[in-house]
Amino acid sequence: MEKSKVYFTKDLSKESVVKMYEALGIELPGKVAVKVHSGEEGNQNYLRPEFMKPMVERVNGTVVECNTAYDGARDTTEKHTKLMEEHGWSKYFTVDILDASEDMVLEIPNGKVLQKNYVGKNLENYDSMLVLSHFKGHPMGGYGGALKQLSIGVASGHGKRYIHCCGHDGSYEDMFHQDQDSFLEAMADAASSVTKYFGKNIAYINVMANMSVDCDCCNVAEDPCMKDIGILASLDPVAIDQACIDLVTKSDDPGRDHLLERINSRHGIHTIEAASELGIGSREYELIEL
Repeated sequence: MEKSKVYFTKDLSKESVVKMYEALGIELPGKVAVKVHSGEEGNQNYLRPEFMKPMVERVNGTVVECNTAYDGARDTTEKHTKLMEEHGWSKYFTVDILDASEDMVLEIPNGKVLQKNYVGKNLENYDSMLVLSHFKGHPMGGYGGALKQLSIGVASGHGKRYIHCCGHDGSYEDMFHQDQDSFLEAMADAASSVTKYFGKNIAYINVMANMSVDCDCCNVAEDPCMKDIGILASLDPVAIDQACIDLVTKSDDPGRDHLLERINSRHGIHTIEAASELGIGSREYELIEL
């Protein structure tokens, strides 16, 4: 079986984001949803809209986000819209909060934990998706990359809680008291439903910069713990996340162990393992440096 191609550059410029997309040899058709992380209020590490601007313009995309399942500046459409303005996203792009009105259900007949995924209904307005991910640590998932953007990122506020509660409509507190591997498998299930929905009309870019052990969803996040690595692009969400993990592992940066402790203590690799078993990508890849 041919290995998935993952393109890599150490040049962390906004122009290189476009260069990496063009290396994929794909033109995303129709109306393109560009999934970003808006950054929680107070977070200092999220990737700024200015950095994303050339890439979003290259695909003539609409920046999309979904509301959160926890209290904060993004748990309602009204507050989230206001934050998107404050963080500059609305200054440069058309912004769509996908679950502003209601949810849409994506079936997962062969899911490990979930049999359905709740996403924002506005997803049905798009023909393709560019998943722009900031690779970093995460308090619950261990790390955040393409698979998290596909799962928790595209899920509606209700859908996020459903994933966290492993297929149950639990309470807020229930989200933090589930079997860890089951939660990671639920993320993989949710990710698989979005890849199935878009088929071949989806591409992935991971930016390995500002790598904190905390996610952009944290309003008080730890500062980055290791030096920036670069930008990766692939048509395979499993391969691109595996490549990021491998680049961290191979790094001689003194902050590497701190980030790996966060990833490994949450068994973060299991999301990649589960997604591979679901058939949405391969952990075997060819890293092509540009």
